[in-house]
Amino acid sequence: MSVSDRPVIGLTTYLEQAQTGVWDVPAAFLPKAYFEAVTRAGGIAVLLPPQPVSPEIARRVLQGLDGLIITGGKDFNPERYGQEPHPTTDDPRLDRDAWEAELLSQALDADLPFLGICRGAQVLNVGLGGTLHQHLPDVVGHTKYQAGGGIFTQMPVELEGNLLTREMLGGEPDPLLVPVYHHQAIDRLADGLVVTARTSDGVIEAVELPSATFAVAVQWHPEAAPEDIRLFEGLVEAARHYRKALA
Repeated sequence: MSVSDRPVIGLTTYLEQAQTGVWDVPAAFLPKAYFEAVTRAGGIAVLLPPQPVSPEIARRVLQGLDGLIITGGKDFNPERYGQEPHPTTDDPRLDRDAWEAELLSQALDADLPFLGICRGAQVLNVGLGGTLHQHLPDVVGHTKYQAGGGIFTQMPVELEGNLLTREMLGGEPDPLLVPVYHHQAIDRLADGLVVTARTSDGVIEAVELPSATFAVAVQWHPEAAPEDIRLFEGLVEAARHYRKALA
């Protein structure tokens, strides 16, 4: 594959206090598994750290991209969907919330191919008017969705409908085993979104926006299953078509 055929995929990052060597400073970072999956899928990865944002800045950033991934991370601010924080909810990362919400809004307006991962699925749902369960154990009665210690749980999900998610993942036996690590999830589904995967508990694990060319979001962590990069390949292929259409 020539370099000109490789679409540029932007991935949002953390902004947290981080240590390396003698330094202990606020730093933007992202686990390697995310951008390694993009590279293996045929894309060129570009990291997008939280920074001051406006609609104009977001549009300028997106002009250099062929696709966007909003990655996992800390909990989305519950004030954005009209709730008080649950005792287990993370302190809000207001800069990241604002950055990702505006990037997503402008990406959808431009019909830029989009993949949401974990927090990214929640940003999509809230951005379109939905709400979240702030602490799943209160709903399902167990902690299997986030076992703790940075250990992903393999959770079976049932695919629904005949949209892009099934097109990309439907060749596997149903249910599909996916790596999960989340204590929050979609509650009220935003208008326009369609559920494309759930667990046996009824927890929503994947959604799509059918009005967009490619707007897919999963609550699980596909980057934590390096043997299966089909979602990343689907995004990269959609981004390649987007790039060609603009040209």
